[in-house]
Amino acid sequence: MKQIIQLLEDVIFENKLIYSVISNMKGKNDIEYKKVTIKPVQMKNTVLLQFEYHFEKKVIHKNLNNEEAISEIFSLLDNFSKQGVIYTTEADYQIFVNKKNKVRILKNKPSRNKVDIRHNKKKNYIIQDGTPCPFLVKLGVMNENGNVHKKRYNKFRQINKFLEMVSDVVSNLNKDKTINIVDFGCGKSYLTFALYHYLVNMQGIDVNIVGLDLKEDVINLCSKLAIELNFDKLKFFKGDIKGFEGFDKVDMVVTLHACDTATDDALVKAVEWEADVILSVPCCQHELFNKIHNPVMKSMVKHGIIKERLSALITDSIRAEILEILGYSTQIMEFIDMEHTPKNILIRAVKSKSKNKEAIKDYIAFKEFWNITPYIESAMGERLKDIL
Repeated sequence: MKQIIQLLEDVIFENKLIYSVISNMKGKNDIEYKKVTIKPVQMKNTVLLQFEYHFEKKVIHKNLNNEEAISEIFSLLDNFSKQGVIYTTEADYQIFVNKKNKVRILKNKPSRNKVDIRHNKKKNYIIQDGTPCPFLVKLGVMNENGNVHKKRYNKFRQINKFLEMVSDVVSNLNKDKTINIVDFGCGKSYLTFALYHYLVNMQGIDVNIVGLDLKEDVINLCSKLAIELNFDKLKFFKGDIKGFEGFDKVDMVVTLHACDTATDDALVKAVEWEADVILSVPCCQHELFNKIHNPVMKSMVKHGIIKERLSALITDSIRAEILEILGYSTQIMEFIDMEHTPKNILIRAVKSKSKNKEAIKDYIAFKEFWNITPYIESAMGERLKDIL
């Protein structure tokens, strides 16, 4: 295994690494990720190696310095994988480790060009900086020349991140008919306008989008802007999603930063509509804070700030599990970098053909572990009760 260490030290310390893939993951611990990819990234003034752990339904990132990276790669090859590929500026290396830990390294001509790792390089966004986009100009994110204002760049990135997530699920919508979409808690509606622009102006899809919010001044402002932009099938109304009866059938439900159990109400309504796609960014999950209880976890829950974060994670895990039970393929994803907001989780659910029986067992065991009956369970009513 010394050959691997020597190769890694040469490639990493001499800044030759372009990209690496460690695959065929398996080991004694039954690890859940399928492969690990590694690439250099520049964070402020430091170059780190970014590890991406690819699970079935999510990707986890970890940024490591050179020494940590070498140790991690060696550990992965030693314990969990017998195969790796390292692309460098000088050569491509294929690493094979047999059952007796004998190493074979194949060296080939380089097949990849070194990429620009600068953090501020121009990115391939769905909506591009430098190209005027009327709704972003109106909302003060861009100037009239299409240049994003420096102070609004985080919002610009958030909008594009959201559209990337939408683009992944558009194929699950029936585009042979008008698609009905409800956005609950739309607020100033940056993402609502972005959604309409992407689906109608960029994809040519026929949609009706309704934005709901409880603040009348916000609704009036957004309604005026929709008219100015000629977004004819984008309407805004004051109200909550529980009482909304504007559509008999809703194909897509978006709920962004609905506070506490308002997110649950939106998910319940989405399931009642049998929505094909659900995109939900929860906020302020207070419901379970005083309910979660397990003596084994006392070391965590005795600290208020940890208990608060833990209860939020438990709440979102329950939401995802219930959607799985009710026939949705569900992912919990990073919506925006943690450095910008701690409320960075997005639940993305796509209706599938069958209900997930395995999720029922997991959910029952999970809620028994925490001694809870969450609000969303009762709110789902007979639809969920009959299954459990």
